[in-house]
Amino acid sequence: MTKLNQILAVEKGVKSDVQRKVTDAYHQIQKAPLLSGISRTYQPIDDEGEQLPPESTRVQVQTEEVLKGVGAGLTRLFDVTATKDWANCHAKASVKVDGTVLLEDVPVTYLLFLEKQLTDVYTLVSKLPTLDPAETWARDEHSDAWRTEPVKTTRTKKVPRNHVLAEATEKHPAQVQVYNEDVVVGYWTKVVFSGALPQRRVNELLARVQKLQDAVKYAREEANGAEIVDQKIGEKVFGYLFAGNG
Repeated sequence: MTKLNQILAVEKGVKSDVQRKVTDAYHQIQKAPLLSGISRTYQPIDDEGEQLPPESTRVQVQTEEVLKGVGAGLTRLFDVTATKDWANCHAKASVKVDGTVLLEDVPVTYLLFLEKQLTDVYTLVSKLPTLDPAETWARDEHSDAWRTEPVKTTRTKKVPRNHVLAEATEKHPAQVQVYNEDVVVGYWTKVVFSGALPQRRVNELLARVQKLQDAVKYAREEANGAEIVDQKIGEKVFGYLFAGNG
C-alpha cells in the first residue's frame, strides 16, 4: 500500500521529468528534417546511359510515436497527482463527456491540475506538424510514414552539336558554330515521405481536448459548490500551545 508521504516525496521529481519529456517532444516535432524522408531512383534512357545510385532519407521522427511518449509520461504524472489529491480532498465531482462519466468523483484540486495540464496538451496538439495539403498522401505499406505518389522527372545532358553557317567552297572552309543541346538521358522517380499528420487528424485531437477541457471546468464548478464540513484546527493548535495560566 502506497503512503501519502511517499507520493509527496516523488511528486516533484515526476513533474520535473515529465516537463522535460514534453519539452523534448515539442522540440522534436518542430524539426522538419526529422519528419521528412525521400526516395529517388534513377533510370537511364537506354542501356548505354550513365548509371546513378538511388538516393533516400529515412523519416526519423513519427508524430504519433511522439504523442505516445508524451502520453506515457503524463500518465505517470496524472497518476501520482491523483493519488495525492484523492487522499486529501472532500470536494469531488465526476467528469462527464457526452453524458458518459469519464472520471468518477474527482477531487477539486485534481480538477484544477487537469485544467492546467489540458491547456498544455492543447498547445502541444495545436503545434503538431501537418501534411502539405498541396500533395496527395497515402500510408506507406512498408512503414508508418505517409508518402506521396511517385513523380517522374527527366534528367538531361548537354550534348555538343554543330551548326553549319556556310558550306565549304574551293576557297573557304565551312563555317561551323558549335552549340550545346539538352538531351534527355534518363528519368528520376521521386517519392516524398513524412511523419506529420493529416490536418483532419489534428482537428479531431483538438476537438477531443477542448471537449474534455469543458467537461473538467464544469466538474470543477460542480465540486466547488458541494457542501463541506468546516474544520476547527486553529483552536486546537493554539489551545495546546498557549494552555495554562503562566
